[in-house]
Amino acid sequence: MPYADFVHLRVHSAYSLSQGAIRVPELAGMAKEMHMPAVAITDSGNLFGALEFSQYCTKSGVQPIIGCQIGLAARNDKPGAPAEPIVLLAQNEIGLTNLQFLSSAGFKESDPSDPVVALQTIFEKSEGLMLLTGGTRGPLFQMMAEGQKDEAERWLAQLHEVFDDRLIVELHRHNLPVERAVEPGVLGLADQFGLPLVATNECFFPKPEMYEAHDALICIAQGRTMAERDRWRVTPEHWFKPPSVMRELFADLPDACDNTLEIARRCAVKVETRKPLLPMCPKVREGATEDETLRAMAWEGLEKRLSGMALDDETQKKYQERLAFELDIISKMGFPGYFMIVADFIQWGKAHDIPVGPGRGSGAGSLAAWALTITDIDPLPFNLLFERFLNPERVSMPDFDIDFCQDRRDEVIAYVRREYGADRVAQIITFGKLQARAAVRDVGRVLGLPYGMVNRVAELIPNNPAKPVTLKEAIAGEPKLQEMRESDESLRRLLEIGQQLEGLFRHASTHAAGVVIGDRPLVELVPLYRDPKSDTLVTQYNMKFVEQAGLVKFDFLGLTTLTILQRGVGFLKKMGIEVDLSRIPLNDPLTYEMLSRGDTAGVFQFEGAGMRDVLKQMRPTRLEDLIAAVALYRPGPMANIPDYCRRKHGEAWEPPHEEIRDILEETYGIMVYQEQVMQIAQKMAGYSLGGADLLRRAMGKKIRAEMDTQREIFTEGAVKRGIDRDKAVEVFDLMAKFADYGFNKSHAAAYALVSYQTAWMKANHPVAFLAGCMSLARERTEKLAALRQEAERMGIKVLPPDVNKSEADFSVETLPDGTNGIRYALAAIKKVGFSAMEALTAARGANPFKDLADFATRVDPKQINRMQMENLAKAGAFECLDKNRARVYRSAETILRRAQSQAQEAASGQIGLFGGGGHVEPLRLEDGPDWPEFERLAMEAEAIGFHMTAHPLDSYGPVLRRLGATRCSALMSAAEAGVMRVSIAGCVVDKKERPTRTGNKMAWVRLSDASGGCEVTLFSEVLSRVRESLVAGTAVLVKADLKLEGEALRITATDVMELEQAAAQGQSELRVWVEQEAVLAQLSQLLNEQRGGAGRVVLMPGLDETSDVEVRLKGGYRVTPMLSQKLKTLEGISRVEQV
Repeated sequence: MPYADFVHLRVHSAYSLSQGAIRVPELAGMAKEMHMPAVAITDSGNLFGALEFSQYCTKSGVQPIIGCQIGLAARNDKPGAPAEPIVLLAQNEIGLTNLQFLSSAGFKESDPSDPVVALQTIFEKSEGLMLLTGGTRGPLFQMMAEGQKDEAERWLAQLHEVFDDRLIVELHRHNLPVERAVEPGVLGLADQFGLPLVATNECFFPKPEMYEAHDALICIAQGRTMAERDRWRVTPEHWFKPPSVMRELFADLPDACDNTLEIARRCAVKVETRKPLLPMCPKVREGATEDETLRAMAWEGLEKRLSGMALDDETQKKYQERLAFELDIISKMGFPGYFMIVADFIQWGKAHDIPVGPGRGSGAGSLAAWALTITDIDPLPFNLLFERFLNPERVSMPDFDIDFCQDRRDEVIAYVRREYGADRVAQIITFGKLQARAAVRDVGRVLGLPYGMVNRVAELIPNNPAKPVTLKEAIAGEPKLQEMRESDESLRRLLEIGQQLEGLFRHASTHAAGVVIGDRPLVELVPLYRDPKSDTLVTQYNMKFVEQAGLVKFDFLGLTTLTILQRGVGFLKKMGIEVDLSRIPLNDPLTYEMLSRGDTAGVFQFEGAGMRDVLKQMRPTRLEDLIAAVALYRPGPMANIPDYCRRKHGEAWEPPHEEIRDILEETYGIMVYQEQVMQIAQKMAGYSLGGADLLRRAMGKKIRAEMDTQREIFTEGAVKRGIDRDKAVEVFDLMAKFADYGFNKSHAAAYALVSYQTAWMKANHPVAFLAGCMSLARERTEKLAALRQEAERMGIKVLPPDVNKSEADFSVETLPDGTNGIRYALAAIKKVGFSAMEALTAARGANPFKDLADFATRVDPKQINRMQMENLAKAGAFECLDKNRARVYRSAETILRRAQSQAQEAASGQIGLFGGGGHVEPLRLEDGPDWPEFERLAMEAEAIGFHMTAHPLDSYGPVLRRLGATRCSALMSAAEAGVMRVSIAGCVVDKKERPTRTGNKMAWVRLSDASGGCEVTLFSEVLSRVRESLVAGTAVLVKADLKLEGEALRITATDVMELEQAAAQGQSELRVWVEQEAVLAQLSQLLNEQRGGAGRVVLMPGLDETSDVEVRLKGGYRVTPMLSQKLKTLEGISRVEQV
């Protein structure tokens, strides 16, 4: 079939973020379907999709035209003057490189959210580019619409002089009045300059029926609603029209359509893929090649590593042979430079005390990497295989994933920029998509639908970030959504638009780990983008396409565990204890005993309840056990954990064949690692380890033809070695089954080592370790609460925040008895900020504040505000200066006024003119009683996130005993003992509700008591009755059923009442000692509010100390701890007892 007689040259793909709604595969498909010989991509300011577009078009048999809509810097100085776009199309390789430069310049040199390029810059990079004048929104049309014909003529003359026959006047017909009004004048100018015309349609969406959804997309980006009229929008004509429609639209200007084909003919370039391009490592030794330098470094490194090990000659020879083998493979495959680059930045990091992980992924199996200190795990003792990392029979780039301390990862990246050149190093872009839930919420907002209605729909969509569910799948699997769609037109529209927009790109950001290093300025290879959030230079191509463009990716990952370890080691150093975690013994009894008990809170990978249970069963005694635990604790292989544990502790086992007993001995006959498959193939069937890696991959892919071929190769190889054919097939099938879940042993070993290091720190230096954990969790209240409970369980004191003793961060403090405790961080108090607390502790220095007046004299009022002062007061941080928290809270403004006054006097020279040190006038604080205990603790929990100095339930001791309440920490053991029903007393921490499949609500409520916390499930029938009691901070009594579900405990509420109400039902007696007659009126008022209970009140007069007359008040009262606390605050009452 002949080609169509029109080509679209103005297409905004989905990479025109929040503007374009045409996905790249869809674009290539539409062009093919319409028989267009070519099609252009002209996204707004960027080339994000250029390589992907080139590939899809090539597969579809359509010529890709690489273009970009470039915003020109404003023609005038009017504030907010919009950038007017022109379009540049690449004709050849030079043009493509220049287009990459110009797109990059827009992001680098102007606001990346609305990039513009100066016309002069375009002139300087005009070679190999065609320029379209931008149509309706372009400068030419805009000047003519404003009646500025002379300026339009000058502008065209400038362009014509530079671009000559590569300048094309672009015409749009989107049914806009301005187009009809201005077009005749534009045609006249084109004729005047002898410029060709081209007909384009600025395409934003694929089909006319998607206009409404596209309008919603624009509104989402603008934060507007579709009902608003005063906003930017496109017309229903901005769709990917068929050639026949475009020909009819421009029937009076057929040459303008013909020229689309001529332009396509002249733009014969696409973005090509390249082989990997590695820069030369700057550390190559003088007079040597990269290969020679690498070999020298590796042999020197191995000698240094082995010098500290007492090895016999035979073992030394094994290391030497292995290293020689690896270096030959690295050299043969052309990767010495890669190893040198990675070794260089890792060695720099270690030299600057930046923690680096011992390894990650299959790279931990390389002895060369260990010799170069890229990794810190010796692969030989653990039988880790180099071929799993770098297979000589399958050429592909090696890929070291490197873990750095989260806090200092950026320092290593900065070093790489300095060493290789800032223009040759960049991070990698990533694109955020509109996922199902977010799409529904966003579309609902722009449609103006009630929040509650939209929320009900969104909550019915499963939220699984690891495996996102599409709207189509959610609707198919949720009858309630189907019912909503059929019964409510507004919800039908919501779901329909949501499905049309789902999956479109919403924003660009920087990938968490990827860094590329080029052998030349990156802009010559890929376009660049500047992330407005971080000001970081990143590639415009994402991870997949940046590698296809020839750039080699290096993963700089941030591992928080390394940061915890670093901080823990830092605390130890301050205590005079030096620790080198790379040299700790791997057979420490304390560590394995702790792991065997399951005391693993804070231990990397081993914190979860399920893993704790595994460790208790396994009772590990060696690092190999931890490696196996990491590999086995996953869906699938988890079923083998009981066998592993029983066999470890003596149960007999037999291998599938005696030939492979030694391979499976480490894991007691269970196939756990991918490396074991490779070794079995080598030993039983004569595979090389490279060939065995290909077998492993084939098993993982499960391609029938490949599997049949490999089964035959394996069987024949085994038979040649004297193994029975049926037994060989049996072993192969066992290996194939295992391939479903086999784990990379190198990765498991490296991460098990990190787990061991954290466990060793916790077992041997728990105070420093937990302080490090808390430091990293500073802004995560729930985690801090759990760590504080763990510290208390271990007998470690966590001291409350104190402006005279706390630092901004957590610190280790020596207690009067000589032991060490953890001092709570000021910056961990909510809404105070780290920098402000650093300024506060800097002002304090080595001299504690004497009182609040001294505090006000020394702090910088620019660094601390009223909210920060109030939260410090609520947290009790000023108790060292004034025990009355409420008074300090009420006086926050007074203290700050004094601080401001002092600062002004200091600035004017009135203070310190003759050396300073004068008398500090006392502060007049807002007087009044302190908060009652319950209120004081509620304020403390509000500021800190949990109760630090006491728990509200502490006052309920007798009540809780009477009610038979079970502590949160005892619930699991109660369930394990067969208890099925309990009463739980606790304070509500938070509550999360969500609709069930039937449309009712259920809730999960987090409770806390002095022993810890628990989560309680409430189904709709109970929730509807007790919802009003489930307010954060409220003390409640929950009657609940317990049920063990595997390793988890489910707690289901059957009833809930406020604890005060439960307490009031008791027959307690309240004794009140009255010291002043004046208090009797207030006392009477409080007691009258509590009439109607079963308790009794006894007044114990204290006016005459010799009198022992008791006055028993008539009637019953609701005697509760809350009443006791309120009475204690009354002036004139000396003592209150509840018996």
